[in-house]
Amino acid sequence: MSHKLEYCPLCSSSSGNAALLTADGAHYLIDAGAACRTLEKLLKEANCSAAALSGILITHEHTDHCKGAGALSRKYGLPIYASRGTWAAMRPALGELPEANCIAFESGSDFFLDELRVTPFPIPHDAADPVGFAFDLRGVKISSATDMGFMAESVFQAIRGSALVLLESNHDVELLKNGRYPARLKARILGRRGHLSNEACARTVASLAMEGARAFLLGHLSAENNRPELALAASAEALSKLGLQAGADADLLLAGRSAPEKNFVFSY
Repeated sequence: MSHKLEYCPLCSSSSGNAALLTADGAHYLIDAGAACRTLEKLLKEANCSAAALSGILITHEHTDHCKGAGALSRKYGLPIYASRGTWAAMRPALGELPEANCIAFESGSDFFLDELRVTPFPIPHDAADPVGFAFDLRGVKISSATDMGFMAESVFQAIRGSALVLLESNHDVELLKNGRYPARLKARILGRRGHLSNEACARTVASLAMEGARAFLLGHLSAENNRPELALAASAEALSKLGLQAGADADLLLAGRSAPEKNFVFSY
């Protein structure tokens, strides 16, 4: 039997994050950080109806990751999967939901959605119980790791071996330091529970490439403190130092801020 795993970023920025994961024809929304109508529109642009979703997986309770989850769940009867700590933090904002559709998992413990193995791993971020996700369908692995103050060794171990990785490339350090954000917010972003810089992302891209990864999506770019060309250049340079050319030897693309981007399809 042939299996297919597909990942399509729908929106990725400090204003809203969501992605569509398809495993053997079952569709899952990874984060729902936009209004319900916006998510419906983005899914339609990605050739998927919201009514066709099998569930929603949430990384953490910040609004840009869970804004539309409650409304979407109520409208289509969708289960929402989140860590216990995330549920406790986001439950009031999501509104009334049937208990059957409020599914809590333990960070660090695998669970299955049919044949899709889901590994939620803890990430260093200023949220209640934040996670990234690694998805494995019969040996084909895709991972998503954003909203991190630094690349923890435990996170790297969780995403290594992935065919495709969505990595945060949030800010250019100099743009952030010299920008108009207040000092407290700058310190939060630069802190150990903040967001990953272009340079930190690039180092991770290089480390993963050394282990064979050849497809990278850079996401969660700040509109204020980053530029797409800076994010791409940093990771492209890191690949170049390994003798790899972005676009030829490795896919290196941006996850779009507000529209679906290229699908990555793996079949075996």
